[in-house]
Amino acid sequence: MILLITIIVLALVFDYINGFHDAANSIATIVTTKVLTPFQAVLWAAFWNFAAFFIAKYLIGEFGIASTVAKTVNAEMITLPLIFSGIIAAITWNLLTWWLGIPSSSSHTLIGGFAGAAIAANGFMAIKGSVIIKIASFIFLAPLIGMTIAFLMTILVMYICKNANYIKTQIWFKRLQLVSSALFSIGHGLNDSQKVMGIIGAALIAATVDPNIFGTMPDWMHMTQIKEMATIDQLAWVPFACFFVISLGTMSGGWRIIKTMGTGITKVTPLEGMVAETAGAFTLYITEFLKIPVSTTHTITGAIIGVGATKRLSAVRWGVTKKLLIAWILTIPVSALLAALIYFAVSPLIY
Repeated sequence: MILLITIIVLALVFDYINGFHDAANSIATIVTTKVLTPFQAVLWAAFWNFAAFFIAKYLIGEFGIASTVAKTVNAEMITLPLIFSGIIAAITWNLLTWWLGIPSSSSHTLIGGFAGAAIAANGFMAIKGSVIIKIASFIFLAPLIGMTIAFLMTILVMYICKNANYIKTQIWFKRLQLVSSALFSIGHGLNDSQKVMGIIGAALIAATVDPNIFGTMPDWMHMTQIKEMATIDQLAWVPFACFFVISLGTMSGGWRIIKTMGTGITKVTPLEGMVAETAGAFTLYITEFLKIPVSTTHTITGAIIGVGATKRLSAVRWGVTKKLLIAWILTIPVSALLAALIYFAVSPLIY
């Protein structure tokens, strides 16, 4: 029970770090274009992060991404030491990339750590390859989708506004950035909060002795009979806590990464900021529908590249983009390796 409580606490710590690590994704453009001050921006993003909980629970009616994350490892092979090692690895990589100002993926960090510890414990048979491949493919697909939507949307908006008064359009785009930032923050909350839910759900299942639980991983909204927690109503604290904690993390800001996201990739105007956030939000909503955990960092970066490319390809700082891409590719394997090393170190002490 102590290890289970420790894992839940660490999962929420990761959730908090995820919030301030990825806060820049929601507020970088809105701060760069001076629509809001940094303090106003993090409050705005945090509010919509938490509002996403009510959207998922009462409008969507399920937490599909949480279930997908939990299914990356075969249920019968999930153990508490395994989950503990994965979370420690994910926290370590997230803090390191935050310190270096690299907008890496919190999602893939967590999934890589979870899978790496599972492989260390039971070999490659422990992970579900089809789920991992699907998640990994969106390292490239998510930014590509965001980039395409942003590119086409920018061209359309510029065509519609080609004869409009420039000053008036800038005022309107700044106002619309409030809406686009809110839309993206909702997508961030929907996607990233559920990843921690999936890990906590896996820990709750690993802690039970009921053999009927093993072999299948039910959707979160139908997860029942986990030890003394007999109904989903009694488990309602888990999604609530995950959405609440990530919003607290967002309020703490991700100042080291804002500069990279706001100006490092390309110079962003209010029009381009509005388009990038809207395109990123649509991408997150698509993946929410598909129940695929993706990186909000990858998504918004792809969208920012898309709006920059409409001016000219040289407007995008490809050197910075190349470094980001390398960090993205390394995140899952490095997190997995780190988790495996931690598992080998701590498992003799825990078992």
